Amino acid sequence: MTNPTDVRLSDDAIRGEQPVVTAIHIAPARRLPMRAVESVQVDAGLGIVGDRYHGTKHRHVTVQSQTALDAATEDLGSPVEPGGTRRNITISQGDVPTTPGERIRIGDVDLEVVRAAAPCKLLDDVIGTGARTALRRRAGSVFRALSSGSIAVGDPVRLGPQA
Repeated sequence: MTNPTDVRLSDDAIRGEQPVVTAIHIAPARRLPMRAVESVQVDAGLGIVGDRYHGTKHRHVTVQSQTALDAATEDLGSPVEPGGTRRNITISQGDVPTTPGERIRIGDVDLEVVRAAAPCKLLDDVIGTGARTALRRRAGSVFRALSSGSIAVGDPVRLGPQA
């Protein structure tokens, strides 16, 4: 039996060629603090169980890249932590697709881009003055959940046509 906290990495992820999930955050309601979790269950057409957007029409899962957070940190001059951005999933590297209709696969969940995510007004309060500007065009994307399944820290992320 597999321990639920075991990190599942593909051979590509071990070599650093494939992005993996590095952080997962959820909040039960708007404006409540984000809480880091090791895994989540995703319902097709509904989103992440236990998250504030579960059951909304299209905003099921938000995804951002650590690469973008590192660039925002450099611009801001102070750390931009994954939980501070109010996004659900942080991946280790690469560009998160932003074109509506593009697809990715995280763990065993298929996601489709709805739109690029705009940095919200709360970011300057949570992260610091200038955070919203530093995250412009780096805030990730909003996705629709096309399939049900689980997503855990360490899961592989498939970007591009193979997704």
